[in-house]
Amino acid sequence: MKWADFSKLIKTRLTTLVVFSASISFLIGCRANGHIVWIDWVKLIIGGFLVTSAANAFNEIIEKDLDRLMKRTMDRPIPSGKMTTGQALVLGLGMGMAGTYLLGSLNLLTGLLSVFSILLYAFAYTPLKRKSGIAAVFVGAIPGALPPLIGYVAAQVHGRIDEIALILFSIQFIWQFVHFWAIAWVLDDDYKLAGFRLLPSGKRDLTSAVITFIFAIVLVPVSLLPTFYGYGGYWVGGVSLICSLIFLYQSFMLLRTRQIPEARKLMFGSFFYLPVVQIMFLVDFIVK
Repeated sequence: MKWADFSKLIKTRLTTLVVFSASISFLIGCRANGHIVWIDWVKLIIGGFLVTSAANAFNEIIEKDLDRLMKRTMDRPIPSGKMTTGQALVLGLGMGMAGTYLLGSLNLLTGLLSVFSILLYAFAYTPLKRKSGIAAVFVGAIPGALPPLIGYVAAQVHGRIDEIALILFSIQFIWQFVHFWAIAWVLDDDYKLAGFRLLPSGKRDLTSAVITFIFAIVLVPVSLLPTFYGYGGYWVGGVSLICSLIFLYQSFMLLRTRQIPEARKLMFGSFFYLPVVQIMFLVDFIVK
């Protein structure tokens, strides 16, 4: 088995972004405690990478027959025949157990949240993708927003969910609707080959564009919650507001034109939005 095949199985780029989000929240949680335990940070990164990789492996096992139908996924290791389902299952189970053990060693709640994330992503979100765009994205947004929550909880000795953790979760949760639907708009033709219905109305139309725009509007006040509740200063509030307004403008352009190029701009905008806001929150939290 080549690294390139394993990398496609675990979706390395997506997994790295997930771990990045969790690691930033962990540092914010440590800062709230007054000290950083670097060995725990390493455990979170490795454990988070393994758990996310496991969830992606299970997702590809379940969707192997559907992946053969789509241009963007037909070269994945299982549908292309470069890896058997059994091999992928062994890898997924091994990574899942090892990752859960590492995260659970930080505190029990972190371990439980990681298991919940795998189950929800692989066995609830995955089958919903062929039934309802809104339901699928809503369910998928929960495990997708858990990394910052898990990261923050991992920094707490006794594992607790407090207000900051819920704010971090909320920002990533709302962001994902716009992020998912921008990607779905760009890839709708390919998704339909496998019967996936990820756009709100099931197709590229005014309804899908309006619903996407509404969630971009909701993201504006949600992104300001750290400043509103006093966890972030005016700098993080200002940067979050600017990023959210740019994101909102991109969503408006999709609403106005309903064209793939505008959806692609919104998609790439979503890739930058979250890291910028989270890093700014961390910097602001450290220096204040």
